[in-house]
Amino acid sequence: MANIKSSKKNSIQSENKKKNNNRKKSIIKTYVKKVRLFISLNNFTKAIFFFKKMQSLVDKYAVKKVIHKNKAARYKSNLYMKIKNIKIKELNN
Repeated sequence: MANIKSSKKNSIQSENKKKNNNRKKSIIKTYVKKVRLFISLNNFTKAIFFFKKMQSLVDKYAVKKVIHKNKAARYKSNLYMKIKNIKIKELNN
């Protein structure tokens, strides 16, 4: 346990930041799951709707360094490619 007042304060602040970051990461994971669900159901409109919301959150949290920028780019790239494949399948049928 810290003895110095500033060290105690720093410990409390880091715990609060950790809780907030975990909450934000959980929100991102939830949106990614929703996008993947609608991709698996071949529902293009809902998949793109949740993708846009997920994309803005991921970009915002990548700038704030909650998640790494490359991880954000990977999420967006992989999901967008899958959504694009749904659209191509719809056009072919």
